Amino acid sequence: MHFVEAKGILKGSGKEIGMNIYRGCSHGCIYCDSRSLCYQFTHPFEDIEVKKNAPELLEKALSSKRKKCMIATGSMSDPYMHCEKDLRLTRRCLEIIYEHGFGAAVQTKSDMILEDIDLLDKINQDTKCVVQMTLTTYDDDLCRIIEPNVCNTKRRIEVLEEMQKRGIPTVVWLTPILPFINDTEENITAILNECVRTGVKGVICFDMGLTLRDGDREYFYAALDKHFPYLKQKYIATYGNSYEVPSPDSRHLMQVFKKICRDNGIISDPFKCFEYMQDFPEDKKQISIFDL
Repeated sequence: MHFVEAKGILKGSGKEIGMNIYRGCSHGCIYCDSRSLCYQFTHPFEDIEVKKNAPELLEKALSSKRKKCMIATGSMSDPYMHCEKDLRLTRRCLEIIYEHGFGAAVQTKSDMILEDIDLLDKINQDTKCVVQMTLTTYDDDLCRIIEPNVCNTKRRIEVLEEMQKRGIPTVVWLTPILPFINDTEENITAILNECVRTGVKGVICFDMGLTLRDGDREYFYAALDKHFPYLKQKYIATYGNSYEVPSPDSRHLMQVFKKICRDNGIISDPFKCFEYMQDFPEDKKQISIFDL
């Protein structure tokens, strides 16, 4: 872990603005796209870069921003990595988001988010808060292999349950699905049944597969050599150096996915999920002001 003075904290414009407090990750997921060379890391991926002045930058940015919107975090680096336990920069930034009347969309794999559920609840009551949780495999033994340094799937489902109790809307990222590893109907159905049970608003799944770029591919293949030694050559023979790596059973699995979502009123179109998460409830904010 190392600290830097960042020049800015927010990226994007319009309905949703992105925020990344950390750069790099300690979860150790074998498939992580953020390892790709295109993101131009100048330090080891596990050596987390901490934007120590993130709260000050966010305070300044939101103080001068006239139009309220959703502030999203977690797309590149999980906001609840191990260092957050001590640093609490994510919590401080959420407090600033709440104080200035903005909404929040938080993406994570960690149950550490439960430590901030009181604050997430306040944001959601005042404006809107959406918690996004990544679920890839229902098998916790497999989870420990492909996502070794973060809580298992069962615990993440418990997080969804706790959010449901508070009325905080949730979205699940059903991605990536690794060919020949977790691309089974049994796995997809088990995860989606839990999404139904916990009242998930939407599930994001572009396709049943993963993407591999330079940097990410090498790390993934090294993990295959370690944990699935028979699979690397199968990947190379099947996909070569392709960026898109779909499951051979992708068409059928997508049909299963869409049917379960459709039958249970869950949004399955990823772009409609994004629209939902980006939509800031102007009316709710106005009502909350005049009701004080």
